[in-house]
Order: sequence, then C-alpha cells, then structure tokens
Amino acid sequence: MTAMATELIRMEHVNKFYGRVQALEDVNLVVNESEIVGLLGDNGAGKSTLIKVLSGAVPSSSGKISVRGKEVTIRSTTDAIAQGIETIYQDSALVTQLSIARNLFLGREPVKGPKFFNRLDQEKMNEVARELLARVGISKNIPPNTPIGSLSGGERQAVVIARALHFDSDLIILDEPTNNLGVAETQGVLRFVRNARDSGHSCIFIAHNIHHVFQVVDRIVVMRRGRIVADDINPKTTSVEEVERVITGEELVVARG
Repeated sequence: MTAMATELIRMEHVNKFYGRVQALEDVNLVVNESEIVGLLGDNGAGKSTLIKVLSGAVPSSSGKISVRGKEVTIRSTTDAIAQGIETIYQDSALVTQLSIARNLFLGREPVKGPKFFNRLDQEKMNEVARELLARVGISKNIPPNTPIGSLSGGERQAVVIARALHFDSDLIILDEPTNNLGVAETQGVLRFVRNARDSGHSCIFIAHNIHHVFQVVDRIVVMRRGRIVADDINPKTTSVEEVERVITGEELVVARG
C-alpha cells in the first residue's frame, strides 16, 4: 500500500448479530483503488459474514460503509452492484442449461429494437462474450453459445470473473475461487485476479490456501473471532508461517483503529 493510495471502500465499526451471537465485532476495513486485499482467518473467524455484509447478502446490525468517501446504504445485492461491488462465490450462480453469452448478461441482457418487444441482442452478447473470454485468458476457441454445463470448473470461474469485469465493477470479491480446481485452472484464476488489478479494479481475495493468497495480494488482513486482528501485513516482507501464527493467535498483531 502506497502513501498516495486512493481509498475506494471503507467499513467502520461494523457489527453483526445473529440473535445473541456476535459474528462481527467493531470491524474497520479499508480497500484502496487497484488493490488486492487477502482476507484470511480460520473457519468461524467472520470472513464470510463480513463479505455478506459488504455484498448486500445480509444487513449489518450497526456501522457504516462508504464508497469513495461517500456513506452508502447496502441492504441488498442490488444495492452492492449499484455501488460497483460484485461478488464471485465458489459456487457462483450460473445457469448450466444456458449459454456462456446468456450467463454473462444474466438479468442484464441487452435488447434491440423497441423496448416493449424485449428482443435480446444475441449478436452483441456473442461479440462481447468472445472478447471477454479472450481477456480472461481462455485461449481455446469456445463458441459463446456453448452451454455452461459443458465447461470445466476453471472455465466456469472465468465466465463469472468475466461478468464482473464487463460490468466494470470497482470491487470484485472472490470467495474461495480456487476451491476444487486443478493446478492449471487455479493458476488461471490467479492470473485473472492480477489482470483485474492491472485494469484498475480492486479485489478482496479469500482462500483457505494461504500460498494462493501470497501469490496475488498486495496486503493481507486477518480475522479472528469476528474481529480484524491485523490489517496491514505485507506478503513481500512476511512469511507464510508468520501469517499462520497470526491466524491462530500465536503471534499477536494489533490492527489499526
């Protein structure tokens, strides 16, 4: 993180209760423009809840979220998308029976002619799909009308990432995107993340495999028991073992307030 970094997302004093259980406790998180932040922590640390709050899947109990310095209300995934926040889950919603092109535009399909006819612009969707697939590194010529169900796991992830890139999301949240992928497909996903940053997007990258995180992120944030316990770990000057000790609580690092 540089001194000249421009702030994109700020979460302040965010709390989340499920009944009497506190899943998030006074969480403060900043993500800068063109920054990849690795979010790490054991199961139950609060990572998924934090992402659900930021992506609009669940509302926070208290606290505030700002985008580019302006406080915003995120109570639904539609709110998050409107703020330029797209979330890519391990099992991101793709309709296996529909084509690659249709999945890229799902719910946001371009139409041609008078709007009341609602005719889909299939040619435009196919053209954009070809460009996007090449952009996210799928080198083989896969026709845009190919059903999602016939793609490999890595190719499906590529389609989801391409969708986030096309709709020009400012922040792309990747929740365990490399789970259940082979070595080549995993490297493809990691390459997509680097490309996203290079084209001006920010990312929050969550993965159980800490080595994958170290390959792509600019900064590591660690959560434990619903709190952020470290928020400025530099992967270039810190070892995997040191971060693992922070995750487990063997090594204490105080997060900035």
